[in-house]
Amino acid sequence: MWEHFHHEADIGVRGTGETLAQAFEQAAMALTAVIASPETVTCVESVSIDCEDADTELLLVDWLNALVFEMATRKMLFSRFQVEIDGQRLHASACGEVIDVERHQPAAEIKGATYTELAVVEDPPGRWRAQCVVDV
Repeated sequence: MWEHFHHEADIGVRGTGETLAQAFEQAAMALTAVIASPETVTCVESVSIDCEDADTELLLVDWLNALVFEMATRKMLFSRFQVEIDGQRLHASACGEVIDVERHQPAAEIKGATYTELAVVEDPPGRWRAQCVVDV
């Protein structure tokens, strides 16, 4: 499950899941949904992403910023994510396609993930939440 939450002029992204990796995947889905409806994005091309950080919260920011970078440089949107987290290391694939303005109708451009409202926690046992505010 993913969702947005209000934060002044920016947008909060939140992912939840039974595992930390699932929460990161869903936060990435929320990131895509800031720009366009994920259902309109077809999985045509996969991109590999690797991040490393000793702090799990900072790892989330690194992951989301890596996605923002890939979206900007490749002019792509992503709709499927597979994340593996091993301690301080994240290895992921993001699958999507080149932006089609007519079909995707992009609503915003994300500048980057921030430390605002940054949290990666196991709320009730067995339910992870990963969130932060993205600058649009």
